[in-house]
Formats: sequence, C-alpha cells, structure tokens
Amino acid sequence: MMVFYRGEDVFSPVFVDALLAFYAVGIAIGLLVAGPLSDRYGRRVVMLPAPIVALIGSILIAMGETSEPIIFTGRMLSGLALGMAMTAGGSWIKELSSPAFDPTAKPNSGAKRSAMAMTGGFAVGALIAGLLAEWGPIPGQLPYMIHVVLSIVTIVGLMTVPETRQSAHLKVKGSFLSDLASPSAKHPRFLLVVLPLAPWVFGCTGVAYAIMPALIQNAYGNPIAITAGITALALAFGFGIQQFPDLYWRNHSAFGQQVGLVIVIIGMLVAAWTAKTVSLVGALIVAVVLGLGYGITLLTGLTEVQRLASPDELGGLTAIYYVFTYVGFFFPMILTRLSEWFSYPVMLFAGVVVAVLNLALITVFSRKFIPAES
Repeated sequence: MMVFYRGEDVFSPVFVDALLAFYAVGIAIGLLVAGPLSDRYGRRVVMLPAPIVALIGSILIAMGETSEPIIFTGRMLSGLALGMAMTAGGSWIKELSSPAFDPTAKPNSGAKRSAMAMTGGFAVGALIAGLLAEWGPIPGQLPYMIHVVLSIVTIVGLMTVPETRQSAHLKVKGSFLSDLASPSAKHPRFLLVVLPLAPWVFGCTGVAYAIMPALIQNAYGNPIAITAGITALALAFGFGIQQFPDLYWRNHSAFGQQVGLVIVIIGMLVAAWTAKTVSLVGALIVAVVLGLGYGITLLTGLTEVQRLASPDELGGLTAIYYVFTYVGFFFPMILTRLSEWFSYPVMLFAGVVVAVLNLALITVFSRKFIPAES
C-alpha cells in the first residue's frame, strides 16, 4: 500500500516513508508490552484484544486516505496489533503445540506453526491488498474493509481456543519492568547465534519486495501489482521452506542458521546484480532466493528462542528476538537515504560483506552454548 500512497501524491514522500517507521514503532511497543504481559497474565487475555486493535487501525487507515493524523494513528494501531499477535499469539501457538494440547506435536512444531502463520498472513494480505489497490474499486478503503471483516471472524474464533498459561501475577515477584529483563536474553547462544541472524529475517524481505520493486518500477507498468506479486512470491517460498524444517534444523549445531545465511548471501549478490541491470527477471529471482532466506532465518531463530526460554519468559524473550528482527525492516529506508552518496549495487554488496561476517561468527559458535549441553 505504500506504493499506492506514493502514486496518489496526497502525502509527501517523506511522510509515506515515515508511515513505515510509525508502523514499526507500533510493532515494537506491541512486542515489548504484550510479550511480558502474556508471561504474567496468560496468553489468551493478552491476545484477544489484538484483532480489536487491528480492526480499529484498519478503519482509521481507510478513513485517513487524505489525512496525515488519522492514517498515522491507524498505522500505529495496526503495528501495535501485529506486535501483540507476534508475541502473545506466537507464545500461545507454541504452548498449544506441546504434548499437553497436541500429542502429535514435535519439539519444533511451535516455531514452525508460528512462523508459517505469520508468513502466510503477510503473503495473502500483501497480494490481495496489492491487487485491489491496483485494479479494485475504492482502492484506499476496500483492502481495509476486508481486513475489518476478517478481524471480526478472528475475534469469534479466538474465543474457542483454550488458555495455555494460567495467570501468574499473584505468584510472580517484581514489577512489569522487571519482566522486560528476560534472563535468557543474556544467554551466550542468544547473543552469539540468535541476534547476529535476527536482522536478516526482515532484511531479506525488505530487499526483496521494497528495494527491488522500487528500482525496476520505472521500467515496467503497474507498479502496485508488480510489488504485490514480488511480495507474494518471496513469502510463498518462505512459507514453503518453513514446512520442511527437518531439511535444515539440527539440535546440536547452527546448521540451519548457516544454511539461511548462505542463501541470504546468494540473494544479496543477485540483488546487487539486479540493481545494476534493472531486470524484472532478476527481481523475481531475488524474491525467490531471499524468500527462502527469510523463511529459514525466521524459523531457526524462533526455534532457538523457544528452546532457550523458560515458560515464565517465553513471551518476553520472543519479544526481544522480534525487536531485533525488525532492525531489518529499516534496511530500505536506510539505503534510500544513503543512495545520495552510494549506488545500490555498492550498498547491496556491502550487505553481502556484513552477511559473510555474521556467518563467520555463527559458525564459530555453532556447536557451543547449546541449552541441553550447557
């Protein structure tokens, strides 16, 4: 929808870019507040308001097509709802994927289901919104009206899902602020294996479906549809690879993380070449490769987090992890600003160098500080 707002010329380019930042701020608040709250009060009670907040956000965005304050508020609320769902909802899914609720679940089923739910939602939402914004009636409102209806359905559906964590607020000592300080966030494996990988989760998607479409859109028509198609393609491959974690996840090493970063490096190299040649085919290849990188880095990172965290800090540690993944959300904005001094091929190749350094660090600590062996 950012491409749609740029094309409408109602808001300044700076404000349209800032909408992404407002969204990210809302996500960060939702992550850091909802995660620890769900550890203290339970998953269900914290997750149930999320679709209500999302519904209000969509209504405001639909109303604010020409109003900066209204669309700003709507974007913030949409981000807040997503942050709540990612932490409280993700922790809920993880616990629903335990033997107590699902005897057939595997140890990594929670991470797999959380990752696939988020990826699938991103893919379907982006594709439908993009197609409606390009060719549908009332493009500034219809995508959000559909989301309002889906949010109402979600509210009804969530009412039937059982609580997995009983409220611990009468037993847990300390303030809410103390809940933010997750002990496992200091674990060496979290610091040396999980965090170096985290920014590449959404760094992959940012390059694939924000930077690439922006670089090629002047050479092709229908920029909104192209962006939606590239987004859906990247996330479809991410969703697909998340269905087969046994291909790359290993309990006693960081093999999956290494595979993910190798794919990221290949994707960034192709992205640098595409930025120079301005090729639609190249952009599609980047979407496929970085979509795979996104899928693997997200799932392996979540799996590490879920085996590091105790039940009392699962939501909190998940929140911290996601905050670091959203560092990659700012990659397109940073590169846009730096493009006044550096070319995109140069900047994307610099990203390759950073990814190689991350891979080297993770490789050194691949088999160290594993919880079962600590």
